[in-house]
Amino acid sequence: MKNKKNTSHKNEQKLLDLGRTILRFMNQKTSKIYNYKQIADGIDYKNPRQRELVIQALHRLQALQKIKETEKGKYIVNLNIEGTLTGVIDFNQSGNAYVKVEGMPDDIFVHQKNVKDALQGDKVLLVTYNFKGKKVEGSVAEVLERAKDTFVGIFQQIAEKDFGFVVFEKRTMNTDMFISKNHFNGAQDGDKVIVKMREWRPGSKNPEGEIVTVLGTPGDHETEIHAILAEYGLPYNFEPEVEHDADQIDRSINDEEVAKRWDMRDICTFTIDPKDAKDFDDALSIQKLENGLWQIGVHIADVSHYVKPGTILDDEAYKRATSVYLVDRVVPMLPEVLSNDVCSLRPNEDKFTFSAVFELDEDAKIHKQWFGRTVIHSDRRFSYEEAQERIETQEGDLTAEILQLDKLAKILRAERIRNGAITFDRSEVRFNLDENSKPIGVYFKVSKDSNHLIEEFMLLANKKVSEFISLNKRNEPTGNTFIYRIHDDPDPAKLTALRDFVGTFGYKMDLANTQTVAQSLNRLLSDVKGKGEENMIETLAMRSMSKAVYSTDPIGHYGLGFEYYSHFTSPIRRYPDLIAHRLLQHYLDGGKSPNREEVETQSKHCSAMERLASEAERESIKFMQVKFMEDHVGEVFTGVISGVAEYGFWVEIPENGAEGMIKLRDLVDDSYSLDAKNYAIIGSRTGNTFRLGDEVKIKVVKANLIAKQLDFKIVE
Repeated sequence: MKNKKNTSHKNEQKLLDLGRTILRFMNQKTSKIYNYKQIADGIDYKNPRQRELVIQALHRLQALQKIKETEKGKYIVNLNIEGTLTGVIDFNQSGNAYVKVEGMPDDIFVHQKNVKDALQGDKVLLVTYNFKGKKVEGSVAEVLERAKDTFVGIFQQIAEKDFGFVVFEKRTMNTDMFISKNHFNGAQDGDKVIVKMREWRPGSKNPEGEIVTVLGTPGDHETEIHAILAEYGLPYNFEPEVEHDADQIDRSINDEEVAKRWDMRDICTFTIDPKDAKDFDDALSIQKLENGLWQIGVHIADVSHYVKPGTILDDEAYKRATSVYLVDRVVPMLPEVLSNDVCSLRPNEDKFTFSAVFELDEDAKIHKQWFGRTVIHSDRRFSYEEAQERIETQEGDLTAEILQLDKLAKILRAERIRNGAITFDRSEVRFNLDENSKPIGVYFKVSKDSNHLIEEFMLLANKKVSEFISLNKRNEPTGNTFIYRIHDDPDPAKLTALRDFVGTFGYKMDLANTQTVAQSLNRLLSDVKGKGEENMIETLAMRSMSKAVYSTDPIGHYGLGFEYYSHFTSPIRRYPDLIAHRLLQHYLDGGKSPNREEVETQSKHCSAMERLASEAERESIKFMQVKFMEDHVGEVFTGVISGVAEYGFWVEIPENGAEGMIKLRDLVDDSYSLDAKNYAIIGSRTGNTFRLGDEVKIKVVKANLIAKQLDFKIVE
């Protein structure tokens, strides 16, 4: 009896595994109808006993509704069943992918052999199954919507043939694109190009394309920067009609318009910005009132006065949705005549602004607030360094005003942290470039008191504008449509994993509620300062956070500890701030709440464009780091392990932020594998461990500009 049971169980398992194999084969062409012989041949089941098993497995799949019988003995994948999901596909460098399905906590893994003709960012229909009893995996059944139809790659002409191929990084496309001679459009062998996909015939291994732009020689600075922008679908110039529209704008500060505004030109006003900034979004004014309170004005460029809905200029600004800050240039949201001139709050010029004006006491408590249109005159342009000098030395022009603002900002910051704000204060890598845009030095931008001063007053304006629209005088929600900057609570599973991991270093976290989580994170970030594990724990803490996005649903901003928060202070470079200005004025004029769906669509678009811009910015930093490290190939550095994966681990060099890969196949002293739970790579025989945050000595062996990749090797 026992043996029979075992045999029966083994048979069941065999049919289950065979069913998965059949499904994987049929999913390669979900629209194709197969008979059992075609399926048996396709999976190499050829003898009579094996074919009998195929028939049994097909009957099982049909009973489970995984496939359906179109006519007797003919089968097709059943896509209208549970077990199919829709999501967006994201490839990694190995060619494998993950599909993000809305509402599901985890992305679904798709092996490269099951991605079909899906490309990066496409919306796909996914068939899911449990592979070998492990986590759910997926197989692409169909591409529902292409993310884009133009791609960046390197053209390779086949010698003495009238065709060629464009070759891509695996993350962009898993296969090469076929180009016939009449679609070369001037491209030479080896050029980096932008190619447009014309068609991808069913059953064809390669899509067919047409070269639309020759970018230049791979590795060349301008070629690579333009390639980054093209890769993310970001423009690097304005069409002539957009520039023309901008040039026609009336830039006069006329009396008729001034009469409609609060004239604040005689109040002490100044800007504080990075020393290389050209667009000044915001200014601060300060004066002591007769009632003993401080009147602090947060003045923002009134872009909405110049950029009107329905114009070419506004359409272009919306399309871009954000300025893009690459290492060596800014790709602005608005043409330069607006961003650096008309709207920019330059010193010694009258400017139209949209302002949030507060009356504060010495304890930074707000006694009165006002929102509306103003006209200002900036008396002075400070760099952060100049403002910091006044805070530290208490000397120089406008020192008293800056010290008073600094004092109030420190009170606001302390209160914010007490109320649950999390203080991630990571330094950002910056490059010193020569006249040819070659990086000759690396430095880190660190936030000091002058940065925090500006930050606190901008946060105050953003928060108070949001509350003004969202709450009535009795502090009850109004339900008014507005565009919010939201940041959801962290994923509890990620927080638990973080707590367990930092516990191995002796740090404690209290996850009882939102307040204790925030306090624990701040204490943790403070405790690890200057320790060997600082970088690793900061990185993991940041990864446990949700991503901030734009939305009409005011769920609050977890990282800042605010219930209502919006972006209001940078309309020159962010379209959501322009939407916020227009909506605020609409409500100030007594307007009713507008259509929420329309604003939600705008919010989603702005979030998507922001994500693309930040990915392009990261790519440009990677490119510059590799370029900087070209001169250091062969040199030895002490680095910190910054990431681990199944195929290797990354090491970051602290003094310049450059990150390189150590491939597991290059570690020849043992066979190494990933211990994902402990963020470690462990040798099976020796037990040698490379753990996230460990210091290691490395040698730079290769700097690949085209792939934007550094290869390191461990120095014993």
